[in-house]
Amino acid sequence: MRLLSVNVGLPREVISQNRTVMTSIFKNPVQGPIGLRLLNLDGDRQADLTVHGGRDRAVYAYPFEHYSYWQRELPGVDLPAGSFGENFTTEGLLEESLHIGDRLRVGSAQVIVTQPRLPCYKLGIKFGRTDMVKRFADSGRTGFYLSVAQEGEVSAGDVIELLDRDPSNLTVADITRLYLFGEQDHEAMRHAAELQTLPANWRNYFRERLSQAAK
Repeated sequence: MRLLSVNVGLPREVISQNRTVMTSIFKNPVQGPIGLRLLNLDGDRQADLTVHGGRDRAVYAYPFEHYSYWQRELPGVDLPAGSFGENFTTEGLLEESLHIGDRLRVGSAQVIVTQPRLPCYKLGIKFGRTDMVKRFADSGRTGFYLSVAQEGEVSAGDVIELLDRDPSNLTVADITRLYLFGEQDHEAMRHAAELQTLPANWRNYFRERLSQAAK
C-alpha cells in the first residue's frame, strides 16, 4: 500500500450557473515532506466547514485504482492526481477492504478511517457536468475520509501500513451501501448505529432511519 500523490488546495471563487461559489475542490500535487495536522495538510483548507473538514474529515483519500474507471467514463478528460478533490491519491486501499476505524501509518503520521465521501454539487462544478454527483455516488467509488491520530509529515511515495484492524467488520463500502441503497438491511444499520468509530452524525442518521422504519 502506498501514497502516490499528496494534493492540496486553498479556497477559490468560481462562477457556476451565474453565481459565485467558494470551493477547495481544486487540488494540485505537491512534493513532500508536507505536514499533516489534526485538521488538514499544510497548504490545504476547506471552503465550507459545514460539510467538509473537521477532525473526522481532515484528509480525503481516493484510490488510484478508480482512475481507470473514470477514464473510461469520461473519455478525453484529463485526470491528474487530485482530480476528485482528494488530498491523498492512494494505491492498495479500497472501500471494500477498509474497515471504519482502521488505523494506518503514513510517513510519520497516523490516521484513522472514519467514513465514505458523499459527493456534493461542487464535484459537478469541477467537471462541468450536472450529472457527475449522481454518477459518482452510483459508482460506489467514493473514496474515504481520515482523521489524524498522530500528526507528522507525509510525502508522495510513502508506504502506507495497516497498524490496527477495527474488529467491527463494517467497511467503507458497507456504510455507503447502507446510506444509499440499504433501506431494508436493518441488522447492518443497527450495527452501524452503535459503531463508536463511526462519527456521531452518521450514527444518528442510521438511528433515525431505524426509528422511521419501526413506525
